[in-house]
Amino acid sequence: MELPPNVSRQVDFLSEEGNDLADQGAFALAAEKWVQALELLPPPAAEWEAYMWLKASIGDARYQLADFDGAREALFDALNNPDGQENPFVHYRLGQTELALNNEKAGIDELLKAYMLDGEEIFLEEDDGHVFLQKLRDAGLLE
Repeated sequence: MELPPNVSRQVDFLSEEGNDLADQGAFALAAEKWVQALELLPPPAAEWEAYMWLKASIGDARYQLADFDGAREALFDALNNPDGQENPFVHYRLGQTELALNNEKAGIDELLKAYMLDGEEIFLEEDDGHVFLQKLRDAGLLE
């Protein structure tokens, strides 16, 4: 199902504004743009593909701001979208978030899901990704 063209244009515009702000390190402002885009989605919002990537983006921004509870909530929302379970980034960022919240088992479980979906690649996209790969090795899940 595709969004109506006028809604799709507005969502895309706000999403790009959010992406530009995130690229500049303005994560709080970026999240505001993505929330505005979410509010444009017709109900039930969670059924639209855009819902998943908007929630994942919000979760990422909250993670970058060290708002780990907010990140966790947004990332769980992203997982509730039909495409969310197949998205390695959502699992990766949720794993990092759970670890930051001292939820070791949940964090390792999510990191493992990300690894199973995308291998080492998702971990190598960030400077500290090797730390999270090592967590999986230390847990005896990778060689």
